[in-house]
Amino acid sequence: MTIIENHLFKVAIRNKGGELTSFFNKTTGVEHLWQAEEAWPWYAPNLFPIVGQLINDELLVDGNTYELPRHGFNRTSELLLIKSDDQSAWFSLPYCEKTLAKYPYKFDFQIHYDLVDDALRVTYKVINLDKKTIYFSVGAHPAFNVPFNKGEKHEDYYIEFEVDEKLETHLLSPDGTFNGETEPVATKKGKLFLTRELFAKDALVFKNLKSRVVTIGSTQHDETITVEFPHFNYLGLWNKPGADFVCIEPWLGCADNTGKHVDISKKEAIQKLGIGHVFEAAFFVSM
Repeated sequence: MTIIENHLFKVAIRNKGGELTSFFNKTTGVEHLWQAEEAWPWYAPNLFPIVGQLINDELLVDGNTYELPRHGFNRTSELLLIKSDDQSAWFSLPYCEKTLAKYPYKFDFQIHYDLVDDALRVTYKVINLDKKTIYFSVGAHPAFNVPFNKGEKHEDYYIEFEVDEKLETHLLSPDGTFNGETEPVATKKGKLFLTRELFAKDALVFKNLKSRVVTIGSTQHDETITVEFPHFNYLGLWNKPGADFVCIEPWLGCADNTGKHVDISKKEAIQKLGIGHVFEAAFFVSM
């Protein structure tokens, strides 16, 4: 386990998936990250080289088929700790024979955690080590404890968007692919309240947000968690029904569309990286 900290936060990251396992507020003494309890055995997975569900767990590349699970293989892989100091840590997942069997590209996927002023910055970096253009998706899946404090109610909490939004979610089929339908999502004075029924149909997926900042807040106090995602075009929100957390998921990529199995180069929101080029995208978590 790697620990970084400053006067505000203490952060822990494990090598498995390069996954954040603790985001501790040193001022209030509150752990803000879901602790991989029985209802959902993860903390904050990093999604690569795909985001979401493929039809039949199959990735199509240049006429060939590869078996790849939902959200890709990074979250179950052991990453290398490249370097670290008191306030930053670099992790790396380089390609190998095991990854090539599931995703036929040569790459180095890196995750950089650093504490900047009053925020944790998480930067994803993809280096193309291949002799051809590579295609990929990348995203985050952090689960934040809601409520923050004992004795509070989950329903007292809400998600507030940076600007006024007319929210519309893209609906998922039971297999996790998009079914082509959308549905409005009701807000109250610009706030999306976290009712127990909100995620009854699976995640809320927003593809046309104007906002690039969302905040988890409560009607009972002024404590907040803010996620800023300037480089990410899609946003997922999710909760395992009955569990006391909410995931805020900035994405560059998304699930397949039901019945439309296409080559990776034609997938919705896919990222394209030329020979020798480097991709970077970051998001920030603050209080």
